[in-house]
Amino acid sequence: MGMPLGCNRGMTASLDLEHLRTLVAIAECGGFGKAAAARHISQPALSQHVRLLERGLKRKLFERDGRHMRLTHDGEQVLAEARRIIDVHDAALTRLAAEPDKTIVVGSTEHSAGQILPEMIRALRAAFPDSATRFEIGRSTQLAEAVGKGTVDFAFVLDPSGRGAGHLVGQLPLVWYAARGWTPPTDGQAWPLIAFEEPCGLRDRAQSTLVDDGLRVEVVAQSTTLEGVLAGVRAGLGVALLPNAGGRAEGLSVQGELPDAGTVHLRMVVRRGLAPAVEQTALAGGTEFFTQRPHLHLVRGA
Repeated sequence: MGMPLGCNRGMTASLDLEHLRTLVAIAECGGFGKAAAARHISQPALSQHVRLLERGLKRKLFERDGRHMRLTHDGEQVLAEARRIIDVHDAALTRLAAEPDKTIVVGSTEHSAGQILPEMIRALRAAFPDSATRFEIGRSTQLAEAVGKGTVDFAFVLDPSGRGAGHLVGQLPLVWYAARGWTPPTDGQAWPLIAFEEPCGLRDRAQSTLVDDGLRVEVVAQSTTLEGVLAGVRAGLGVALLPNAGGRAEGLSVQGELPDAGTVHLRMVVRRGLAPAVEQTALAGGTEFFTQRPHLHLVRGA
């Protein structure tokens, strides 16, 4: 039997509200995978929320029951407290609500920021002339988590799996890049791959595409940013698989001899409670980008 939650001996000084929301989502959705989709975060990020909560409370919240995970007795107790805390928090925000923030926060991956965001800026300024716009540029997993937390209103993220949440806006072709004049490996040698740090769907796609074609592959460099990946490619360290939104990567050449890696979905994920007018304007701005570029794949009616 664990200690009552009211006893603070040996426990963390505070509880992270987002971690508590994750716990409630797992209980209400019936599993980690469905809860991650509902929270608009990756499953590794969701599992990290649980681990941090368990570490802070010094309690085991879940245990395996066959192929599934179920709440322990302590987990049930923490879940009840989590619901109370969230209810009190959200009710307080409602009572203390001030003038709504007129800043629209837009997220985009580095791959699409330079091409898609100009369309978005024009659409938002025309529809909401009294609102300011702020931008967050980052990795898809980070942006999706920020949308789930409500710190970003909506974001354009890459979905290599094709099963992500949000509006499906379009598809971008995946292209193999190397430095100009780069010499490919000879027969039997591993193809050196430069990729984003895990978890990364593009990294997984690159490795599986090469392996399925009978090629050996070795990750020789990794980075958390697009600029880091491009720097490694330009330095001649290896090849990288990246989406092409219509721009040209300076100093790089396309490696057409490598197997076709297909396309990657571009989705727009939206925070809960976003005004429908903002959501529809943003979606229209995203699809306009694809409408003007027939060589890309537009998903109509998404």
